Amino acid sequence: MRITGGQDTIVLLAKLYEKMEDGNLETNKKWWKESVVYQIYPRSFKDSNGDGIGDIKGITEKLDYLKELGIDVIWLSPVYQSPNDDNGYDISDYQAIMKEFGTMEDFDEMLAAAHERGIKLMMDLVVNHTSDEHKWFMESRKSKDNPYRDYYIWREAKDGKEPNNWGSCFGGSAWEYDEATNMYFLHLFSKKQPDLNWDNETVRREVFDMMTWWLEKGVDGFRMDVISMISKVQGLPDGPKGDGTLYGDFGPNVINGPHVHEYLKEMRSQVLSKFDTITVGETSGVTVQEAVKYAADDESELNMVFQFEQNDLDGGEHSKWNLNKIYLPDLKEVLNRWQTYLEGKAWNSLYWSNHDQPRIVSRLGNDSDKYRELSAKMLATCLHMMKGTPYIYQGEELGMTNVPFGSLEDFRDIESINSYHEYTENGIIAKEDMLKYLCYKSRDNARTPMQWDDSKNAGFTEGTPWIMVNPDFKEINVKEQLTRKTSVFHYYKKLIWLRRHNPIIVYGGFELLMPEDEDIFMYTRSYEDVNSSKETCEKLLVICNFSDKEREIAVPGEFAEGEILISNYEDAGCGKEICLRAYEALAVHN
Repeated sequence: MRITGGQDTIVLLAKLYEKMEDGNLETNKKWWKESVVYQIYPRSFKDSNGDGIGDIKGITEKLDYLKELGIDVIWLSPVYQSPNDDNGYDISDYQAIMKEFGTMEDFDEMLAAAHERGIKLMMDLVVNHTSDEHKWFMESRKSKDNPYRDYYIWREAKDGKEPNNWGSCFGGSAWEYDEATNMYFLHLFSKKQPDLNWDNETVRREVFDMMTWWLEKGVDGFRMDVISMISKVQGLPDGPKGDGTLYGDFGPNVINGPHVHEYLKEMRSQVLSKFDTITVGETSGVTVQEAVKYAADDESELNMVFQFEQNDLDGGEHSKWNLNKIYLPDLKEVLNRWQTYLEGKAWNSLYWSNHDQPRIVSRLGNDSDKYRELSAKMLATCLHMMKGTPYIYQGEELGMTNVPFGSLEDFRDIESINSYHEYTENGIIAKEDMLKYLCYKSRDNARTPMQWDDSKNAGFTEGTPWIMVNPDFKEINVKEQLTRKTSVFHYYKKLIWLRRHNPIIVYGGFELLMPEDEDIFMYTRSYEDVNSSKETCEKLLVICNFSDKEREIAVPGEFAEGEILISNYEDAGCGKEICLRAYEALAVHN
């Protein structure tokens, strides 16, 4: 490259290079970095025909609501044809729509209507496994020499038992015996979700062709379910067993496996490079070092990943099943590590909630009548002001809470039901304790119907809902919050607006303050715009009180007379010292 110009030009270029070396200048700007994503769980979003199940026409009906909120992208949980063993994550036909959700014509209308409103659509891609009712598997199990046999992972018995000791994520063995050929097939999840054999080139080509079909239809990208599990270690050796566990952990032999990056680079080359997409991988067990491979700035694989370290902080002896609370310094350590290590190398995704996690205001905030809205706004401030692409799960923008399930019969989630039986029937956890754990941690907490208004069934359906409605819908619903300017909804709307109009929130660097404090999450963002003639660095201070206690906080001098961009208290002020009230949050611009 040849540079022409005088001494001033050379000095300017030197300064720009210095800023780039320091990681202070974001040059790789992308639309998906500047977007806010909203996850829809279609079964529970809006029912248009009264059968008690949310559907695609119901989503189309509510697109104006999402436009009002201000989101840029919908992440749509699976709507493909499925026997629904795992709520649609067991797919029997990737190019057909589940009958309960509608038709392909309904989907096309929804996609067009979203695009008309400037909203993109990201599909859920579930390709670690299929349903056992997929035509590939129905052929595969017929005989050992069937052309589809090697589409899946089959093994002979070992010493008259399963091929190895791996346990399934949903309880029990990860192997299912099949009488037709006297062999076992692998299923890391339900026995109705056999794992695909990604080492088979034909399988990869089938998946890539299917992805291309959807992208040519007009979808804008994919959220990739358990994508870090698609490559298994050769030989499928036993996994380690913990104390009191019935099965071994498949993780070391599956997660971030030997060929996963090779296969994702192939996916990029064969499919993704031909379209302008947004991609995020669900990568259980990912480290920051692995994340830089999955989500490198060169876009050789994916745009970003979901990490689970923050969600595993309240795990315990029996995995997720407990009443533990997340210790704030531990949470800060995890999020700080992801913010700082990925700086200049890869892109973060930011989320508190999704269809697999309990409601965040009940888990990390305070869902009492007194503090629910304050803590919901505080949590939103803390997350949306960080660097990365924020994800909102349906109802999070209302401060929806966990559900007071009364008995096991109220649950629909296969993981919750199987875990209850496994732990209680083996004498590991008492029934009354396990029910408490389900009420706190079950995925069904996120899957109860969206609360649209205070009418019957929260305005979700005129029929009988497929799962119970949270009884707090009379107080927490869209209709009420749309009319009240101080609602959680309007707070999320303002956060999204601020992000769209302040590059520092999207691209600024991150620095954690007070890392050991057990109540306060405080950090700064800093940004220098290459297009600006100013030499000053723009900065933002974010302070969040994660407790119901008042705290005196010394404010860094440069922010003492700053502008408050947003706060969850209407009378918030700033100075050299401030007294933070219960769950108070504010963002101050220098």
